[in-house]
Amino acid sequence: MGSVSRTTIIILVALGAAVAGFAFSSAAERLRGDDGTADASVAAGPQTAELGWRETYGSPGEQLVFTVESLQVLRDGWRARIGIENDTRLGWELNDPHASLERSFGLMLFTTGKQEELDELNANGELPPPRTATSFVPDLPAILEPGDSWEGTMSASGALVAGSWARVVFGTLVAVGNTPEELDETVVWITDHAYRLEE
Repeated sequence: MGSVSRTTIIILVALGAAVAGFAFSSAAERLRGDDGTADASVAAGPQTAELGWRETYGSPGEQLVFTVESLQVLRDGWRARIGIENDTRLGWELNDPHASLERSFGLMLFTTGKQEELDELNANGELPPPRTATSFVPDLPAILEPGDSWEGTMSASGALVAGSWARVVFGTLVAVGNTPEELDETVVWITDHAYRLEE
């Protein structure tokens, strides 16, 4: 077996966490001092970040493209403008209500924006649970066919912790048909990019 990239490891571990239903500490619980006492958690205030993130999984010709145009924190929740492009020969299930795998589109909150933190939490099976989106406009397609794309807004209610770093989660995507060697049958994508939430 060849070397496994960091991104592939994240995909596999995040998928394992979703399937096993591991209970991870929330971002607020992990924002603690060295003495173990919890710092006061402050909710992030209303803000809008124009992000323009574009990340890819796979190789040219067999690639999924994930985009994050913007992130808004609202008084009663959050909203993100995202997109997925299917540049593979396979269809990908995005929104099957009868699927056995939990849908994890949403945000993950981290204490830093450093790649090392993401890698370490992933390696230890301690990725934070996603703040799952509850609304999509327009609706996610049941299957994203080869050559198709989807762009829209996902949102959810609930406060986010100021000072934490938000990464966007796409998943779970399930391949329809036989996957080529360079792709996994199931994908949960966590963005390399991160945005620091302000007070």
